[in-house]
Amino acid sequence: MPKLSVIVPFYNVQQFAPDTLRSLRMNARRDFEFVLIDDRSTDETPAIIERAADELSDVAQVRYIRHGVNGGLATARNTGLDAAQGEYLTFLDGDDWLARGYLAELVSSIEGLGCDFVRTDHVQATARARTVHRAPVGRRGEVLNPREAILPADRTTSVDYAYAWAGAYHRRLLDKGLLHFTDGLRTAEDRPWIWKLHREAESFAVVSLLGVFYRRGVASSLTQIGDARQLDFIRAFDQVIEETAADPDADQLLPKAVRTYCAIIAHHLADESKWEPAVAKRLRAMSAAAIQRMPQDALGDVLETMDMRRSSRLRRLRRRVTTAKAAA
Repeated sequence: MPKLSVIVPFYNVQQFAPDTLRSLRMNARRDFEFVLIDDRSTDETPAIIERAADELSDVAQVRYIRHGVNGGLATARNTGLDAAQGEYLTFLDGDDWLARGYLAELVSSIEGLGCDFVRTDHVQATARARTVHRAPVGRRGEVLNPREAILPADRTTSVDYAYAWAGAYHRRLLDKGLLHFTDGLRTAEDRPWIWKLHREAESFAVVSLLGVFYRRGVASSLTQIGDARQLDFIRAFDQVIEETAADPDADQLLPKAVRTYCAIIAHHLADESKWEPAVAKRLRAMSAAAIQRMPQDALGDVLETMDMRRSSRLRRLRRRVTTAKAAA
């Protein structure tokens, strides 16, 4: 069994894949496994991966899988999870990269702590700028209860730091069904995943380890494109609400889930200029319907305590639906 499996999906990242693959080589060990998934790229990405896979096989275990149909990041990660053999697992996106020696430190951290998963900080790379982003948990290097890290509702907590690649996960979580993503989600795929992990895993820790470089501002990234695929955040957060509502501690956890959902809706509504006109119209309609589906008591409390700018935007959307229903 490999000590660590690194799951790396690629899609049309010919400009960045060489850096990603080079960083894997700088982290290679004979007991590390690199699971490389090409999600049906249409550029030179597959050829780049094939060449690198041959070279990497000299220093690590390598699996290269190519999808016949593009399925999106969640589906590609699931393919990697199904193939991975490691005792521990982690992720890397095909346009990001790792510092030399990071993976060895990551494995040492989770082995030393003996917990279900660890979370790390990361470096955001936007053009030449570098910004350190810290996991929002103050207690470092200490085994904690994941459920307790979901709250408080009115502060940024561990479930808001949803990056799957910022950490490592023991294989027992995969065996329990806690590491797979919602198949087909094109965006916000980390959100139901991180909530499930914190609700159902038994232990975690945050370590002060920097080594993942997260590339932002990539023109082809879904975060930069206002097309219909971004609307999958509605499906992702509907899942968070539904699954959290079924939790024994739903009365405590739902206010946090609703507050986060409302904040994301308000964020997207405030950035309508990036959306294609037809998609912007769908965004408004789907957001209004989502607000109606939320637990209304929790929603009312959130709107009372949220800042005026965002709460006003959401209240207008809520009133519009109520008025339309009354007219019908």
